[in-house]
Parts: sequence; C-alpha cells; structure tokens
Amino acid sequence: MKQLPTEAITSIGLIGGYSVARLTKKRQLGGLVLTGAGALASRQWQEEVGVPAAAGLAVLYTGAFGGSHPLAKKIGAWPSVLVVTAVVAGASLAAKRFLPKKR
Repeated sequence: MKQLPTEAITSIGLIGGYSVARLTKKRQLGGLVLTGAGALASRQWQEEVGVPAAAGLAVLYTGAFGGSHPLAKKIGAWPSVLVVTAVVAGASLAAKRFLPKKR
C-alpha cells in the first residue's frame, strides 16, 4: 500500500485539526487530529530522512501550531493556518529532496 506523502499528512493535521476544533467547538478533538497526524508524519520522516531531520521537522510542525496563534492575531485565523501549513509542507518536501536518504 502506498504511503500518503508527509506534506499531505502534516497539512491534514494542521488544517484538519483547526477545522475540527472550529466546527465542533472542542479544541481537544482538533488537538487529537493534530497529534495523530504529527505522529504519523514523524514515523515516516524517520524512515525517509533519518532521526535527526525527523526531530527537526517534528519541532517545526509543533512550533507551527504554536506560532499560528500569534500570527492569527495579525493576519486572521485561516490565513495563519494556511501560512504555517505551507511552511511545514515545504520544509518536509525540501528535506526529502535535499537530505541524503536514510539507508
């Protein structure tokens, strides 16, 4: 079975997590989506680019979630979520493209 790319997984986590929290008015449910996607992406990153890069990408993913909150006060909630999602997806794609493959 073919794996979903980590760029898609993290996008689902960030956009989907925000959407679930907003629609259900239960932040914990959004956090569950965010956490589940992050865990899955981390496992795939470890396989694709190794542990050190996976750790850095996981920190970026978590930081993007945290950073989206103050950014939302400046540009709005949805634009903020989309900006941080693009940053994480871009970093994931760059890591897979430019870092040596894990053997």
